[in-house]
Amino acid sequence: MPAAAKMVKLDIEKKGQRIAFIEGAGDVIPESLEQIGYDVQRIHPDAINAATLKNYDAVILGIRAYNILEQLKYRQKELHEYVKNGGNLIVQYNTNRGLVVNPIAPFKLQLSRERVTEEDAEVRFLAPDHPVLNTPNKITAKDFENWVQERGLYFAGEWGPEFTPILAMNDTNEPSREGSLMIAKYGKGNYIYTGISFFRQFPEGVPGAYRLFANLVSLGK
Repeated sequence: MPAAAKMVKLDIEKKGQRIAFIEGAGDVIPESLEQIGYDVQRIHPDAINAATLKNYDAVILGIRAYNILEQLKYRQKELHEYVKNGGNLIVQYNTNRGLVVNPIAPFKLQLSRERVTEEDAEVRFLAPDHPVLNTPNKITAKDFENWVQERGLYFAGEWGPEFTPILAMNDTNEPSREGSLMIAKYGKGNYIYTGISFFRQFPEGVPGAYRLFANLVSLGK
């Protein structure tokens, strides 16, 4: 088959620039974010410490990082201190079995097997005034058009009052799922857990996925 590349015009506003990425089971998040102008540095788990992380606008954990990186068992304090001091920690989906540390968040957050497999499932805004839906990009229903394969997987199933659920969605004839994007203020920063399948949307150039992720990085900036 001949080589092919997908060209998509992305209308994205960004705040913040430097991102630390800690690789999990493998995804193209770093390459995708570099394509829209972020400076992404890959950080080995053994290098996680206050001095390493303090200059990054966001720290992103790759998919299933808490399932496969034993080092995270010993780096939770440093990650949470980073948030407490004003950083944004973005934790992508993990399976709810085989976590190297539990809980993974500074507050109650229990993962489930809930997912939404219909890529065109309606997405409802539970917290329409939250900054993540409004700045620097105004997120609307249009941003959830033309998604591929699924909306997300391994959503949060239970959480403490510190967390704000942002979105609701469900497959046909299934109950509403509200744990796809959870955000909690912790100290000066934000702890974010998301089961949204950004790792599937980015390679397909889905504009809304990029815009929403840029808002995650931009929180508090």
